[in-house]
Amino acid sequence: MKKILIFLMLTLPLLAVAQLDSADLTVSVNGYAEPYFGYDINQPTDGNRPGFVYSHNRHNEVNLNLAYLKATVNAKRMRGNLALMAGTYANANLAAEPGTLRNLFEANAGIKLSKKHDLWLDAGLFGSHIGFESAIGKDCRTLTRSIAADNSPYYESGAKLTYTSGNGEWLLSGLVLNGWQRIQRVPGNSTPALGWQVQYKPSSRITLNSSSFFGSDKPDEASLYRVFHNFYGIFQLNNHWGITLGLDTGWEENPTEGEEAFVWYTPQMVVRYAPNNRVALAARAEYYSDEHGVIISTGTENGFKTMGFSANLDVQVHKNAVWRLEGKLLSSEDDIFRDQDGNATNSNTVLTTALAIWF
Repeated sequence: MKKILIFLMLTLPLLAVAQLDSADLTVSVNGYAEPYFGYDINQPTDGNRPGFVYSHNRHNEVNLNLAYLKATVNAKRMRGNLALMAGTYANANLAAEPGTLRNLFEANAGIKLSKKHDLWLDAGLFGSHIGFESAIGKDCRTLTRSIAADNSPYYESGAKLTYTSGNGEWLLSGLVLNGWQRIQRVPGNSTPALGWQVQYKPSSRITLNSSSFFGSDKPDEASLYRVFHNFYGIFQLNNHWGITLGLDTGWEENPTEGEEAFVWYTPQMVVRYAPNNRVALAARAEYYSDEHGVIISTGTENGFKTMGFSANLDVQVHKNAVWRLEGKLLSSEDDIFRDQDGNATNSNTVLTTALAIWF
């Protein structure tokens, strides 16, 4: 499998270059920037929000969550993307990656395998196939990310085969990956992970998605495999109201042989109301349960069992700019948060505002 991945990574760019004389070749450049200010009521002394928060994670300072510059190449039988980024999102989410890889947002190339069907093979670094939220704030219905989004892959690297039906209703994808949100594999891990995605859009107002991950995010000697499934439905009820429902469930092998696997899960719902084209309101309710600390470790009696509520206002100040304001409350079963005096508490409240601009 490793040899296959190396072959794809070496040959796909060459095959893409071979298409450059195509008359339909287009090259485009676009960019995005999202400065923000967040105020955590617990006032962390180091300026960092809780460790499980990876987006908009700085307190009491104007900062940049994500900015990128992206070049895209498209033709009938090839495509490619390269995007470089900066911001607190990159610092937090790619902290485990080596050196220059931390500033890569996208880097991939693909070829179309069929003249008659929309069947593509892509390899490199690309956005995750899991979840309805991405790192790009303007594409999400809430200002900040959910606990589920922050603690499942935003990005992945490897190769993927994607088929889209002629009428656009079905998308089917199979992936071979370097791990759970990894560009470079965990040291000592030689086994690729697998992923798959099935998406169905019976109409422009309904999207149903099922995405899965199977693999290990630990060295081979640990031999602890993880299975993760993400399901969501996006329903645009009319021109004003929209509802998103999601459920993530994960299983990981117990390091104690013969014991039951560790399980975590998180349901969530987002309701959005847009009275007109310039203003939108959204509210989110979520619950994240990780009793055994597979993803979020607390060292407390009940582990990580946290409810989250948020409400935000969006104002489209320009066709390429949106101003956003959000309040969020997190409430946990155990005292997992710290206030400015170092005292343990079971709640966390944050107010955030951001301006997203793009071209």
